[in-house]
Amino acid sequence: MSGSVTIDDVAKKAGVSMKTVSRVVNREPNVSAKTREKVQAVISELNYRPNPSARGLASRKSFVIGLLYDKPSPNYLAKLQAGVLEVCQKSGYSMALGPFDFHTENLVEDILNWVRHSNIDGVILTPPLSDFFPLLTALQARRIPVVAASSKGNGEVPSVMIDDEEAAYQMTRHLIKGGHTDIAFVKGHPDHLSTRYRFEGFSRAVVEADIEVVDTFICDGLYDFESGRTAGEALLTQVKRPTAVFASNDDMAAGVMNMAHQLNIKMPFELAVCGFDDTPISQQVWPTMTTIRQPIRQMGISAGEILLKNINAKTIEAEISHHQFELKERGSTQK
Repeated sequence: MSGSVTIDDVAKKAGVSMKTVSRVVNREPNVSAKTREKVQAVISELNYRPNPSARGLASRKSFVIGLLYDKPSPNYLAKLQAGVLEVCQKSGYSMALGPFDFHTENLVEDILNWVRHSNIDGVILTPPLSDFFPLLTALQARRIPVVAASSKGNGEVPSVMIDDEEAAYQMTRHLIKGGHTDIAFVKGHPDHLSTRYRFEGFSRAVVEADIEVVDTFICDGLYDFESGRTAGEALLTQVKRPTAVFASNDDMAAGVMNMAHQLNIKMPFELAVCGFDDTPISQQVWPTMTTIRQPIRQMGISAGEILLKNINAKTIEAEISHHQFELKERGSTQK
């Protein structure tokens, strides 16, 4: 029966025009709340499912958005994707994943071609793509709706973010209040702006506390488990090793903890370790990891909602959606 229900059937039963039904289905403005509620009730009653092809032709939209990424933490991408998908499912949209190598020579051109050939209505970018100003500028110039996730972007496109600098500051303060003065820091991937902001937060906290950090206590990382292990080995085999390690994300912190176990260093009694993001791995390691909770799924929801709003309004408003972080204290820093 549901396959034979047409937009005309819905319009007749709701007592409105087919154009009004179309506006409700496409979440367009200029429909009163009362009328929208009545039409939606009839849609549910008749189990009406709009034909995607006809819907696209009528509105000149594909009802597909793109989520673009370059080798992020798999935990981060899964959570963000879940949030975006939740919005898509409620709004009758589909989502296409676009993996891109940030270091490819023709990155901007490749992405623009992908958007054009895939007939995408708009895109959500994740770091480091969302930090890459030439890409943001190129999308703007072509009036392609875009949202920068986990990034400040270029200040001219919508962005969804937390205050990385303040979050890292608070975590470092937490370690200092716990009595630590020999604190090491593992930086994130150099292509990500969050790497800079998190290190700035760490630096502000140790300067305020008049703590001198030796150069060998600062390590570079790549936001992945293996670079965390490498950093952990460098830090924990020194003659004078740190009593605490703050890694810029959970994957690297897990790598540091793995190396500590290998070296028979007891956590948290001989070493405190903390991370950033509150991804599932933070509670899969032992002891469980103290970390900064970044509400990644909710940020995905916000990114999806902002993008669809701008697609429907045919605008690109440079709004910033700030989300609150939370310091989650767990066993890796609790003595």
